Amino acid sequence: MTSAPPFACAPLLKTIARGAKGARPLNADETRTLFDAILADRVAPAELGGVLIAYRIKGETPVELRAMLDAAHATFTPLAAPADAPPPVLLPSYNGARKQPNLTPLLALLLAREGIPTLVHGQHHSGANRVGTQAIFAALGHAACQSATEAEAALRTRRVAYLPIAALSPALERLLEMRAALGVRNSGHTVVKLLQPFAGPALRLVNYTHPEYRETLGEMFADAANSPAPGVLLARGTEGEPVADARRQTAIDGFSDGVYRLWQSAEEGATGIPPTLPASDAPATARWIEAVLAGDVDVPAPIARQVEVIRQALGLGITR
Repeated sequence: MTSAPPFACAPLLKTIARGAKGARPLNADETRTLFDAILADRVAPAELGGVLIAYRIKGETPVELRAMLDAAHATFTPLAAPADAPPPVLLPSYNGARKQPNLTPLLALLLAREGIPTLVHGQHHSGANRVGTQAIFAALGHAACQSATEAEAALRTRRVAYLPIAALSPALERLLEMRAALGVRNSGHTVVKLLQPFAGPALRLVNYTHPEYRETLGEMFADAANSPAPGVLLARGTEGEPVADARRQTAIDGFSDGVYRLWQSAEEGATGIPPTLPASDAPATARWIEAVLAGDVDVPAPIARQVEVIRQALGLGITR
């Protein structure tokens, strides 16, 4: 706890902690006040656990998510994007992969090769038996940045950077680490996937796992204030990662200044399976990615399509 006075959550818990059917949402001001206090470490552990479990059961409304996001953005200084490049792309990577190879670094490097600054942010670990993005980037020769300043420099020189959330916002890292105590994810894990940490425009890739979040996020981004251009690309995650599923084409929805566009419809059946990689072997995944970048292995069709959609969403047109 900080030296600031503790924040009493009991009045708000009476609203949000009455179960899936009895709970009611907080308004924007109440949510912002609550999450400002949580991120400032002013909430006692027992009350914090109660709040996080209450939201786990109740779910967040679009209004609550926006207020939580505003509180999260207030915990760090916005980054500066390269001045001589298109708006940056944001890839939140907090899950890693267990069953499939984790190809988020491949997507980031394909975009960087196109001259598109790409910031990947995540945690240094991805849980037991998961291959995390930070480990794969390290095997590819891209060490994790230790500060926002390092990330800005990497984006200028290499067009790609991996920034641990702990280096961007220790307060958000502390909230995510509550998973170890509670055994389940919390609202923080949703909020970090919505971050827009740049001072200027950026394109966010936001993914969801549970279908109900598709409806909540779609309602949120339909508000122009929550999807300023170039906007948001929304798709089902690949084991929670923002990269397209290499085996099949999934739908990609877009929102820009509140305007909806279906960029890619889902297609039935498999579109080709990449070589099998050991689920726990980051070096093997890195070697395969290097082979793709060298042209020795084809880019999986859904990921190639994802790159094209990103280019078009940024107004860069179609590559030939």
